[in-house]
Amino acid sequence: MWSSSATDSEQPSPNLIPSLPDDVALNCLARVPRSQHLSLSLVSKPFRSLLSSSVFFNVRSLLQCREHVLYLALRPHGPDGHLLWFSLHRNTLSSSRPNLLVPITPMPTSYAGSAYAVIGYNIYVIGGSIDNIPSPHVWILDCRFNTWQPGPSMSVGREFAAAAVVDGKIYVMGGCVADTWARSTNWAEVLDPAKGKWDPVPSPVDFRWKWMHACAVVDGKVHAMADRGGVVYDTRNEVWESVGIELDLGWKGRASVVNDVLYCYDYLGNIKGFYMKKGFWKDVRGLKKDLPKFLCGATMCDVGGKLHVLWEEKIGKEIHIWCAGIEVTKNEEDELWGKIAWSDKVLTVNKGSSMVYCTGVPL
Repeated sequence: MWSSSATDSEQPSPNLIPSLPDDVALNCLARVPRSQHLSLSLVSKPFRSLLSSSVFFNVRSLLQCREHVLYLALRPHGPDGHLLWFSLHRNTLSSSRPNLLVPITPMPTSYAGSAYAVIGYNIYVIGGSIDNIPSPHVWILDCRFNTWQPGPSMSVGREFAAAAVVDGKIYVMGGCVADTWARSTNWAEVLDPAKGKWDPVPSPVDFRWKWMHACAVVDGKVHAMADRGGVVYDTRNEVWESVGIELDLGWKGRASVVNDVLYCYDYLGNIKGFYMKKGFWKDVRGLKKDLPKFLCGATMCDVGGKLHVLWEEKIGKEIHIWCAGIEVTKNEEDELWGKIAWSDKVLTVNKGSSMVYCTGVPL
């Protein structure tokens, strides 16, 4: 009989579904779409307990029923500026009900200029600063239960560093002035979550002055963009090199990699994609009638193999945050064509608020 936390002194839990063995009931419930989990939790206490258990998420993973959920970090307007976190509630069963960003538990401490990385169910918030003092601390958001816990601290404090995940390890670089032996030696570090410890990554001296503003991974290589020239780190061969001219000139601002193509928006506000292995840019066609020009205040991420774009619409004293899920296809001429799968106003906040980070997490 299934139980989330059975002890010898507790009474046996009732069956999840009367007349069904619990393993069969669990197999059925794990297939229910996430959009219906709130309603499911209201059915009974055993259901509610199941939905908040690691067993439930493990079974969903084994059945390949996981759905990718969009998470957004937003800095509100005001003197406090404490970072707020949201997850996207998709209503996949009814087109008449909107998709909405729902607030989750905020991080215990709010930093400015943090780097971010995702491994499995977890979002890592890496470094940042408080009162302009860079921090080495790491916080981990367990997206299954929307709970926070401290992670292994880095060797040095960092602000506006680049972070990326390759082969289950987090690589972080930059965000510190290499003016001491410790900062120079640890300008780049790597975290293996299984070991729970950061280790230095040897890096060329002439790269250590760079300050990063964006990062992406393609084919095991970390591409980190700096104000003047980006760097590429081949994690498997432990080789550093400079970013190519085409990518360096075209990648300005936030970007996301979906199916080995890096997407961002150009100075005209149009979405474009860069073929990393072929070394050229292509405009994403078919979107001009459905999307505004993203001159500023937009961000994007990969959510389950679809490009998702979030942007701001200023209405009076409010900012409306919109989100669109985009399916991008390639033809034989390497042209990129985008089709809007869905688009909704997902959140309303006070004017002066700004989006900081978004990502997709499989749950």
